[in-house]
Amino acid sequence: MGRVTERRKVIRIRDGAVSSRADTLVAEEPLEIRLNGKPLAITMRTPGDDFALAAGFLVSEGVLAEGSDLRNIVYCAGAAVDGSNTYNVVDVRTAPGVTVPDITLERNVYTTSSCGLCGKASLDAVRTTARWPIADTPPLRVAPELLAVLPGRLRESQRVFDRTGGLHAAALFSEDGELLDVREDVGRHNAVDKLVGRALQSGGLPLSRAILLVSGRASFELAQKAVMAGIPMLAAVSAPSSLAVDLAAETGLTLVGFLRGTSMNVYAGEDRIALRTTAARD
Repeated sequence: MGRVTERRKVIRIRDGAVSSRADTLVAEEPLEIRLNGKPLAITMRTPGDDFALAAGFLVSEGVLAEGSDLRNIVYCAGAAVDGSNTYNVVDVRTAPGVTVPDITLERNVYTTSSCGLCGKASLDAVRTTARWPIADTPPLRVAPELLAVLPGRLRESQRVFDRTGGLHAAALFSEDGELLDVREDVGRHNAVDKLVGRALQSGGLPLSRAILLVSGRASFELAQKAVMAGIPMLAAVSAPSSLAVDLAAETGLTLVGFLRGTSMNVYAGEDRIALRTTAARD
């Protein structure tokens, strides 16, 4: 089984002084996801929570929606040329009656792209496959003051980041700010898939009362994963993409960017933010 971190030799230069030492780096290995025996996608990830990652990926693709849709997930034996197990190939077996997509080259390109190929087609795909409308009853309401403290709580829980400085993180919080779960990975999208997959496995979907916080920016892909998991609010410490904002506006997702201290930008779904004063309009 791949390790989360690895050691590599590094030459350190500090104020002109040169030394050699071992440095701790985050591990990065490919994971091939197969669906009922057929190759579906490959992602570069930090080993760990591989089954949850695969399950969460299939939630975002509209294949899985609840634990009963999943029969089992296994590592594929003999994945290496010599027949040994690399623990880098997983096969997800769905329960009888679960509709699975046609696995074609075109679909593989679409599902593994993180750059928003064909924005309109991507938006249409989410609209037609989302299982849970994000509209809340009663609506989720979160104060800006609560959102402001969440990045600090996320940072405090990043144990591997402290050792490597090379991991992204995603966390689920309750509407009261309680940390529900946190995952780290070299890819933000993988960290989110691990969260969603763990929720699927524990019967926690939809996550209709949760706040998803991600390190870095908010891409279309992350907004898509939030919508497909029924998450009503996505917050990021950096900027969103234009397509992420479009998707949020269309689906009713609350999208917050540049969440840094008491400052933040609300790009969509502002009705879930409990504002004390009327926002100024340009």
